[in-house]
Amino acid sequence: MLLWHLGMTTLIARYVFRDPEMDLRWLAVGALLPDIIDKPIGSILWNDVFHAHRLFAHALVAPVAGLVLVMAVTRRGTASRKAAIALVLGWFVHLLLDGVWANPEGFLWPLFGVAFPRVTGSEFGALLADMVSNPLVWVGEAVGAGYLVYLWRTRLRPEGGVRQFIRDGRIPLG
Repeated sequence: MLLWHLGMTTLIARYVFRDPEMDLRWLAVGALLPDIIDKPIGSILWNDVFHAHRLFAHALVAPVAGLVLVMAVTRRGTASRKAAIALVLGWFVHLLLDGVWANPEGFLWPLFGVAFPRVTGSEFGALLADMVSNPLVWVGEAVGAGYLVYLWRTRLRPEGGVRQFIRDGRIPLG
């Protein structure tokens, strides 16, 4: 769910953290990163091994390790630290939006063992068919798209907002 994750992660980050300096481009990368990592591995490349489409990147240990790494290798107050924290924040929000805690064996991996829980229909074709036919997916995409359109119309279109977003990843709060 592309637009669901992009729109709702942006909404949550903008109105919970209210940081006008946050680079939302990195937040967007983080919002999509778990699916970019896990879907190809679990659904296309090694579905016969894992039988799941939510793997390492959908486990809590992954963004926590990412945050520890960011804090260890970046300097406080630098643009690179702010960008990396935005990416990790997007990753955490992705897990929240996916409701991964409902599957503790996957969410808390590897605490319950190194094998990921099997998921019926995790093959790429079955996932794609579910995304096309599931009305909840369409509702989520519409909600995410609605918020992104709202941002476009109210914050990006007026007075150079698009140029500013491309340049520094910021959208004015308001």
